[in-house]
Amino acid sequence: MSRPRPPLVDCDIHNELAPGSLRPYLPRRWREYDETYGNRGDGGSSYPKGAPRAARTDAWPPSGLPPGGDLEFMREQLLDAYDIRYGILNCLSKANRQQNPEYAAALCRAVNEWQVEEWLEKEPRLRAGISVPYEEPALAAEEIDRAAAHPGFVQVLLLVRTDEPLGRRRYWPIYEAAVRNGLPVGVHFGGGRANPLTGSGWPSFYIEDHTAMAQAFQTQLVSLVVEGVFERFPTLKVVLIEGGFGWVPSLMWRLDKHWARLRDEVPHLSRRPSEYVRDHIWFTTQPIEEPPDPRQLLTVFDNMGGGDDKGTDKILFSTDYPHWDFDDPDRAIRAKLEPEARARIFGGNAMALYGLDR
Repeated sequence: MSRPRPPLVDCDIHNELAPGSLRPYLPRRWREYDETYGNRGDGGSSYPKGAPRAARTDAWPPSGLPPGGDLEFMREQLLDAYDIRYGILNCLSKANRQQNPEYAAALCRAVNEWQVEEWLEKEPRLRAGISVPYEEPALAAEEIDRAAAHPGFVQVLLLVRTDEPLGRRRYWPIYEAAVRNGLPVGVHFGGGRANPLTGSGWPSFYIEDHTAMAQAFQTQLVSLVVEGVFERFPTLKVVLIEGGFGWVPSLMWRLDKHWARLRDEVPHLSRRPSEYVRDHIWFTTQPIEEPPDPRQLLTVFDNMGGGDDKGTDKILFSTDYPHWDFDDPDRAIRAKLEPEARARIFGGNAMALYGLDR
């Protein structure tokens, strides 16, 4: 049974490109390049998933477009059905991980122009992440500066499986551009070009890939903190999207413990690692790790908080539409939250982070 809820912001919606969608937005050179040489960004998982495009079986539009590719169907099935105040689009194309850097930059620009024309200008409830060629940070910064001029873009979108840990200085131009334009950086599930899918090599099964993605999020969080990214960019905000958060308290404890003993190795850190996490990192709910006893989730929130941070201040609701592990807003988070905490998670935190009108 549906229950009353506060204004809803969905922080992870996937709009999907149909074949040929980017052609009108690509210069002739890159249209011909695509026709002649094609895509070289297929790194990462190649498992034959039972759900094509990782989609719900009911998410295929009557129009014949791919799931997430039909705006009118998305309105009917998601935005209108759940009375969503705002939705954040995260387009998971292969544009941002091409081997040819200039081609990657051209594709990312085309993706962003397609998002403006086909989504943001047609649906006022939608906002989007800027697709960038993140393995070429100088080119990524150029695209951030260009695309950020459109008010519909509210974050910079990266994928979690990068060639190197995201704290490395080679990626700092991306953070500098994000801060310059007042945008958070979203790091989403997926990506990869050549590296193994886990910290111990290549797994045998899709379930291993899907479950072990949390390893990549933990690695990136540690790297961002320990490399001093938040010291260098004290206003930078990072959103970890579709990586869970049940692992966060234990990771903060372990980081603080080792920092206490090894802090002379990282003198650029002026605070405990957990303080950087609490001040600079947000987490989306899907896929939320809900224990058998819902009350235990409240303990996770308590352990994530500290000082003025309530633990639920950095949690953003997301559905992951139209993917097979979609979270229904009427059924998500079974734990009994205080009304103020529920309002923050389901909308208030996102409105504050992304500067959305209430």
